[in-house]
Amino acid sequence: MNCLFYINNLISSCRPKQWTKNLLVFSAPLFSFSYKSDLWISSFFTFIAFCFVSSSVYLINDVLDVESDRKHHRKKKRAIASGLISKKKAISFSLILLLICYLISFNLNNNIVLIITIYLIIQLSYCIKLKKKPILDIFCISAGFLLRAIAGGLSAKLEISPWFLLSVTLLALFLTIEKRKAELRISIKNEVATREVLKYYTINLLTRYENIVASGSFVSYSLWAAGPTLSGAPTSWMLLTVPFVLLGIFRYQFLSEVIIQNNENLPIIKSENPEDILLEDKGIKLIIFSWLLSIISISVIVIK
Repeated sequence: MNCLFYINNLISSCRPKQWTKNLLVFSAPLFSFSYKSDLWISSFFTFIAFCFVSSSVYLINDVLDVESDRKHHRKKKRAIASGLISKKKAISFSLILLLICYLISFNLNNNIVLIITIYLIIQLSYCIKLKKKPILDIFCISAGFLLRAIAGGLSAKLEISPWFLLSVTLLALFLTIEKRKAELRISIKNEVATREVLKYYTINLLTRYENIVASGSFVSYSLWAAGPTLSGAPTSWMLLTVPFVLLGIFRYQFLSEVIIQNNENLPIIKSENPEDILLEDKGIKLIIFSWLLSIISISVIVIK
């Protein structure tokens, strides 16, 4: 029973909820309207590789942040911060996950190994130093999303539109800025700065950043959806998916203003954890489902 409890805590420390971010590697075959099994198999193994490397980084980050996590109203319950898993064992498991990740990557192609390495360097730099640097912290997190999208294209050996990569980058910046806004609001409410970098930000500043990247992501996606004439999507029929993107941005911004009180009367702002919104909010799930359904429907028409 104790062994099962320990394994459960170890798995939760790998943050499986955040593996939803790695689904971005499937975007290349999806938006190329290609349903060849070998492309999707390669993307699947790339997805697994990113799950392992991201979990490896999460474990290292929790070890480095153990003291600050113990001051956070929710993070103090994490296995490493609460002492259920020792730092030594967390690092050992992190190295095992990293080894498995590289074994998978080497069996894909050298480009994936390079992308994984760049991802690892950026994220470790973030954990050690850059998460304390304003603006750079936001770009480090966003870079992870961009590298996932690029890796999906490289594993499937597909050409990715620069407009699409720009859309991914700007949307990632949008989600990261929303996350920082939520964290800042919680810090202001509780009068405890859970991140050192938050002292450099204000709600007004982050709102201005948000307005720029939200508008930019919508425009760049629209340019991609315009079709081949602008080096974008395979067909201009993808413009039919644009309203779902705008609706998703509006819905996310709406949710970022919602504050839920827990049993300790501490505010939990949903956008502090983007993966929770993706997994729990019915509105967002409906928008994503409708968006994917429209893409698949258009791809079937194009193929015919």
